[in-house]
Amino acid sequence: MSGHSKWSSIKHKKGAADAKRGKIFTKLIKEITIAARMGGSGDLTANPRLRTAVLAAKAENMPKDNIERAIKKGTGELEGVNYEENIYEGYGPGGAAVLVESLTDNKNRAVAEIRHIFAKRGGGLGENGCVAWMFHKKGYINADKKAVSEEKLMEITLDAGAEDVREDGDTFEIITAPEDFEAVKSALDKASIPYTGAEVTMLPKTTANLEGKEAEQMVRLMEALEDCDDVQKVYTNADISDEVFESVS
Repeated sequence: MSGHSKWSSIKHKKGAADAKRGKIFTKLIKEITIAARMGGSGDLTANPRLRTAVLAAKAENMPKDNIERAIKKGTGELEGVNYEENIYEGYGPGGAAVLVESLTDNKNRAVAEIRHIFAKRGGGLGENGCVAWMFHKKGYINADKKAVSEEKLMEITLDAGAEDVREDGDTFEIITAPEDFEAVKSALDKASIPYTGAEVTMLPKTTANLEGKEAEQMVRLMEALEDCDDVQKVYTNADISDEVFESVS
């Protein structure tokens, strides 16, 4: 794995999403609902966050009815749960940085559960701002090397506004500014170039290499956090080999 988005890229490669589709649907519905509420509109053209959330839901083959109900709950057309967004920062085994995005209807329950997960798996919550500075928000797209040549991929994505195209084993990583993510993704769609993952995410500026027991503990910590119903997304700067991930998973 390369030094850009460890956790995101390894999940895309291993197809971990398919094993937890029900839980993924729940998280996507939460995101659609709050995006519609905070954006003040169910109009995808006028609400970028909602548009991104709906695209993510469609990528997971979420039924259209589910998407429409989630939007209506956010706009108040249907009765829904009032979710609150929070970000928690902490450290995992070996001092690796961990950033947790929570979307919950019970903040006290969420922070207690997240704190428990960190403590049980060799990490700990930190103060606000302790690790956030180690990440920056970027668009991130994976494309299989077998699907396109590097030259063609760079021509299409850089012309569309991508910041960089990098190699990561058998895939290419395409990095964009958040505001250019949709344009680059659309350019790939227009050129019929398939991609294995596309999201606006938090990429680490530097990485922390973990091996042995610390690497195994880190994988378990990340999986436990992602399995928490009150957690939407988890980011880390941990550098963990595919072999370790496979052995633990």
